[in-house]
Amino acid sequence: MFLQPKRSKFKKIRKGTLPNLEFRANKLKFGTIGLKAAESGTISARQIEAARQSITRKINRKGKLWIRVFPSLPITTKPIEVRMGKGKGSVDFWATKVGGGCVIFELCGITSNIAIAAFKTGGAKLPIKTVIIT
Repeated sequence: MFLQPKRSKFKKIRKGTLPNLEFRANKLKFGTIGLKAAESGTISARQIEAARQSITRKINRKGKLWIRVFPSLPITTKPIEVRMGKGKGSVDFWATKVGGGCVIFELCGITSNIAIAAFKTGGAKLPIKTVIIT
């Protein structure tokens, strides 16, 4: 099961703009090593889950992993071969907007070389460039 809100105030929301840089969530808070976004973009709940699964497989379920982003943005799509107009499409999936410098994952309780290998495989599952920070 993918991450998504239990309930939201509005079913559909406007697109908005991408944040260029992150100034609040740009430092480690819980773990000793982290995966940080090097550029801004949107990450879907499926991509977060795929990265989480690959990281937990690499660390052999040892240590503790924190997910610092939550997909609370409903992304809508219209069906294929539908004419223009007739309103906004239905919610297709949930995503989150991340700015450059936003910490996405944090790890602690394992050696740094295993954590770096895990974050390299996890970062490959994400649609944006990432860097590993300590």
